[in-house]
Amino acid sequence: MIIVYGIVNCTTVQKACKWLESNNIEYIFHDYKKLGIDSRHLKSWCKVFGWEQILNRSGMMWRKASETTKQKVLDETSAIDFMIQVPNSIKRPLIEANGKLLRGFEIAEYEKIFL
Repeated sequence: MIIVYGIVNCTTVQKACKWLESNNIEYIFHDYKKLGIDSRHLKSWCKVFGWEQILNRSGMMWRKASETTKQKVLDETSAIDFMIQVPNSIKRPLIEANGKLLRGFEIAEYEKIFL
């Protein structure tokens, strides 16, 4: 089973989904803005990539956060707490497929995994 985690209006998520569809690859979409995300998923993603690569510090939601809030994000635990509260702050898409985890949209990487 392939699960694409992201938000509907993210252009990178849209590109990834369009690529999967154009290659006739079925997937389930999990909109973590609407459905949320649990700490179990975030912990497993952080284990693979590190929390610094899962938290989108260049995104609008991070930039909108208060300085006080930003200063509290010091480690994996505090980053996960922030991402649960503000799921738009998670980098995207994250794709679980065939026992692998992909972050972002890289055609070459997708071709290795899916084709």
